[in-house]
Amino acid sequence: MASTSRTRTGRVRGRGGRGGGSSSLPPPPSTLPLIIEEFFIVVYEDPLVKKALPKKIADYLDGQELAKVYLRAADCGPRFWSVEVLFDGQGRMYLDKGWENFAIAHGVDFGWFVQFKYEGDDVLTVKVFDGTMYRKYYYSDDEDTDDESDDDVKPCIHPLYIRGL
Repeated sequence: MASTSRTRTGRVRGRGGRGGGSSSLPPPPSTLPLIIEEFFIVVYEDPLVKKALPKKIADYLDGQELAKVYLRAADCGPRFWSVEVLFDGQGRMYLDKGWENFAIAHGVDFGWFVQFKYEGDDVLTVKVFDGTMYRKYYYSDDEDTDDESDDDVKPCIHPLYIRGL
């Protein structure tokens, strides 16, 4: 028979029983692989100039020799913005050419938050929040024709304001 004792909180502590002494706890965090999926930037300076991304995402993507990433507004379906990336040699990564077009089309302004989720394959899904921390929603252009080529797909640029959410 296994010996047990009660702790001050009333929990039973002891030897034996289920598990046979082995732990089913996950390994300590230092042994887990680093996976970065989501991050954000705050627009403190001119919203149209290149934007520095957090160092951890730059470290994560370093060595993959990215020339560009594809930004996709989270609620606009399969419409992508091609944005060149720069690595400065000091561990920083910037969204460069193409960022200005994305920022203009989505109305990004001073004090806004832009949340990114790295989806793999150089794709970043983006959510935009205004200075009041209210998320901006966009919808796709319904006037697209079926004969558009993939290279000519218009990005989602129309703001959709949803009240009461």
